[in-house]
Amino acid sequence: MSSRIEQIIEEIEEYVDSCKYQPLSTTKIVVNKEEIEELLRELRLKTPDEIKRYQKIISNKDAILEDAQVKADNLIADAQAKAQELVTQHEIMQKAYAQANETINAANKQAQEILDSATQDANSIRLSAITYTDDMMANIGAILSQTLDDAGGKYKAFIEALQTCLEVVNHNRQELAPQTAQAAAMSNSYHEEPEEADDTMLDDLGEN
Repeated sequence: MSSRIEQIIEEIEEYVDSCKYQPLSTTKIVVNKEEIEELLRELRLKTPDEIKRYQKIISNKDAILEDAQVKADNLIADAQAKAQELVTQHEIMQKAYAQANETINAANKQAQEILDSATQDANSIRLSAITYTDDMMANIGAILSQTLDDAGGKYKAFIEALQTCLEVVNHNRQELAPQTAQAAAMSNSYHEEPEEADDTMLDDLGEN
């Protein structure tokens, strides 16, 4: 389902295509000032809403990471509880130490895998949202630039309105550029292998 801003862009394109050419010209067209200004007014109103929508998608990254951290913490706590239970069984003390270390190591590995996967998913969502928003802005900018070229000097007020929209779009794209680069860099950084768990975690406990 297309957004309202995309529908407005399509309406502008259809309106421009339906306009008649000026006499003795194949590039300049005659437009209805009130109709085009109404479309531009709605475009200016809807653009911030669309940006907030994709910012909300980006913010879901924090929720994904928080959920993954809770799962990882619970997994490690459960493993430590099981390890402590094994340690208290004196008749199988040595075996308990080995099993406890193995359980904690496996839990740490699984927790790290959960965090890595969640982080990659969150960054992928963030990068996709930023990329889509940037593409949308680029499309709007291209349409506005073309419309500016076609309108000519006769419609000064119309051109100034388009120029304002174009400046807002370009400014938003500039603000998104560092986030796009950062998101891409973060996505590539999660191919490293997780650090090995500390096998001596319970050795000190055994010595005590």
